[in-house]
Amino acid sequence: MFPAEAQLVARLTGLGRTVATAESLTAGLVAATIADVPGASAVLRGGAVTYATDTKASVLGVDPDLLAAGGPVQAEVAEQMAAGARRVFGADYGVATTGVAGPDPQGDAPVGLVFVAVAGPAGVRSVRLELSGDRDRIRRRSAVEAIRLVLVSLSTEPTVDHAEDHTEDHAEGSREGGQHGTPRAAE
Repeated sequence: MFPAEAQLVARLTGLGRTVATAESLTAGLVAATIADVPGASAVLRGGAVTYATDTKASVLGVDPDLLAAGGPVQAEVAEQMAAGARRVFGADYGVATTGVAGPDPQGDAPVGLVFVAVAGPAGVRSVRLELSGDRDRIRRRSAVEAIRLVLVSLSTEPTVDHAEDHTEDHAEGSREGGQHGTPRAAE
């Protein structure tokens, strides 16, 4: 079995689709992981590292009132980041990460709380993760789960072989809280 990032590049290439990233706690790790795969230049449009909360609004168009009311670690923030990456880079899919890698909590958000989201032609979806481990492990698991979420979204593409969906293997120490609502139309 190939790593998730190799599967992603192969699927996107086969479908003639592209992806862009919007990253907070992973700080470019999702884009770098995809770029490690030969042929990624055909599918990776770009990425934005919006580590500071205000840059999520100024670069990606996340609602400043949403950020002010609940902070950056929310499902809806991840969803807006993903839609922003899709729009800014002109990609078919946008994928985003936001969360707390530690070592300290961020406001009411505990270490290991992460939201990943994907925006694509079929809409926007997000997943809540509760990851354990040190800062490096949380960041790396977040990147893997973000890539896997794009693979799940690609499974809705009519030309994808659904038998090859390898997203059931979630991180040890993580719990998927389910999708935040139902997929919605992407911006």
